[in-house]
Amino acid sequence: MPVDFRLPALGADMESATLVEWRIRPGDRVRRGDVVGAVETDKGVIDIEAFDEGVVRELVVAPGTRVAVGAVLARFEGAGTREAAPPAAPAPAAPPSAQPAATAAAPVAAPAGPVPLKGAGRRRVSPAARARASQLGVTLEALEGTGPDGAISLADVEQAAAKLPAPAGGHSMQEAIAAAMSRSKREIPHYYLSLTADFGQAAAWLEAYNARVPVTGRLLYAALVLRAVARAAHEIEGFNGHFVDGSFRPGAAVHLGVAIALRGGGLVAPAILDAESKPLAALMADFRDLAMRARAGRLRAREFAAPTITVTSLGEIGVDTVFPVIHPPQVAMVGVGSLVRRPWVIGDTVVARPVLTLSLAGDHRVTDGRRGAQFLDRIRALIEDPEAS
Repeated sequence: MPVDFRLPALGADMESATLVEWRIRPGDRVRRGDVVGAVETDKGVIDIEAFDEGVVRELVVAPGTRVAVGAVLARFEGAGTREAAPPAAPAPAAPPSAQPAATAAAPVAAPAGPVPLKGAGRRRVSPAARARASQLGVTLEALEGTGPDGAISLADVEQAAAKLPAPAGGHSMQEAIAAAMSRSKREIPHYYLSLTADFGQAAAWLEAYNARVPVTGRLLYAALVLRAVARAAHEIEGFNGHFVDGSFRPGAAVHLGVAIALRGGGLVAPAILDAESKPLAALMADFRDLAMRARAGRLRAREFAAPTITVTSLGEIGVDTVFPVIHPPQVAMVGVGSLVRRPWVIGDTVVARPVLTLSLAGDHRVTDGRRGAQFLDRIRALIEDPEAS
């Protein structure tokens, strides 16, 4: 039976997106999880995946079309189940004064593949460059490629973007972040806690671990922090999940959002899926991959829709303590400060130790300060004793 493939909500505040490209053609067979296209939102260019299996019958929307969340993008034939969306809280209804995004009222002819450059002959464009150009508003037709055979590379796009004038009225991503944070402060009664963890034992453990593995397999201290947050969120109720329709809905797994700064400015926080069950090496590999794809403009829909709790860090630029703003519909965010050496009392002796300040923004509708203190203390314990975690 035919099944409609619809634009999923890739965040609580998303209302529409622009289709950038298709990676399927009519007649192609797709499986659940296959990347079938890419859309541009205020957060950047995001890969969208099939939610069912079947054969592509029709591409309803042409690249370049802006459509609302829930609009039909394509139709599949012979899918086993009705279409579903990745886990995400429903987007809030737009106010009456808002102009709704245009939807595809009728099928339109869509190219069978990615749109070629007009007049470009056989010039090539790397997928990362095409996505980044769409995100930054760079016109590919005007670029001279420096890659093999004149191909346009990611570096070509970044250099062209640096020469563009700043858009009037601000950056769309910054506006989207501002809207989400304003909503957070209006709706969520935040409480804040912080504590400082002794990172000495963890640092020694990391040094020994990294000495035993190849350079490509070495861990950053961030991996220990991410694992500790994921496992603490799995163990202690009230911090992993979404607050939707007046009640808390716990997450079935810990999809750990990680705040990543983009090269062109802005911030995204996609998720490492099922983080609580992953060993350190896998978690580190996923973190590196997520950061690389975020900065190349190639994140996947489920990574944006899935976060159940988020970690943010400004330690690399010398901030001691971060006081986060929760991203709705999540109910908690953990902040990580700089890893620094400070005087520390061990027994009756004061020694220099590497320490890390952790902070928590909690939602008072779901948890209180006492529960938050238990959660933050559990994170500290898991970091300070890496062998136990």
